[in-house]
Amino acid sequence: MNTPKIIADKYLDVAESKMNTPWYKTLMLAVMAGMFIAVGSVAATIASRSFEGATANIVKGAIFPVGLAMVIVAGSELFTGNCLLIMPLLQKRISFGGMAKNLAIVYAGNFIGAIVIALMATYSHAFQITDLAPQIVNIAAQKASLDFGQALLLGIMCNIFVSIAVWMSMASNSASGKIVALYLPIMAFIICGFEHSVANMYYLTSGLLTSAVFGIPAQGLTVANCIFNNLIPVTLGNMIGGMVCVGLPYWFIYLHQERRHETENQ
Repeated sequence: MNTPKIIADKYLDVAESKMNTPWYKTLMLAVMAGMFIAVGSVAATIASRSFEGATANIVKGAIFPVGLAMVIVAGSELFTGNCLLIMPLLQKRISFGGMAKNLAIVYAGNFIGAIVIALMATYSHAFQITDLAPQIVNIAAQKASLDFGQALLLGIMCNIFVSIAVWMSMASNSASGKIVALYLPIMAFIICGFEHSVANMYYLTSGLLTSAVFGIPAQGLTVANCIFNNLIPVTLGNMIGGMVCVGLPYWFIYLHQERRHETENQ
């Protein structure tokens, strides 16, 4: 097992590699990550269709981590995980512009990947086969009805768990170890009902499409509500959770002293 200090040092090298990747490759990797998270969301929803309440959340939580497992093991770029780029930024290993460019490209690519899966799932009638269409619309309507502050806080809590899952996965050098390490934090955030911006790109798009294609009405489920009541505050919350609540403390604990010594020796 890699110690937290080793993980911090390794992430600095990972970040530099991200900065040196051509933008079009970063975009393609981000599209793949958006698809992986969306597929995990589809599987979690279908698996939990026969359950209600806490049991349904536990079933979703047991299945959804497959999305992040594919992101980590197969290799791709996920917006929420990349919020940890605050660490190499504070260490002055990357620039603010480089971090902002990466996050913007990855966010756009994640959205494209989520939309692709939402389109395929809707127009393949996968949800009608499993009698899930009304539930898909209801999930999206609930997410679109959150108030800004609530969505922000749910987004913060979510990316504390997701960023910790990414961090923990780097403790292992084996594929099985990475999957085991990330599994429980991701399962926990799903059970708690926190809000993940990339998963919501799929859920909201899928709900809007399903409502339109199959004529299922849903009060308040509009593009504007999806953006302003969910995606914007949840995205901001995810950034705060990953950067301020996880990345900043770990940088201060494991890297800050090194940075100070480097500055003093220059």
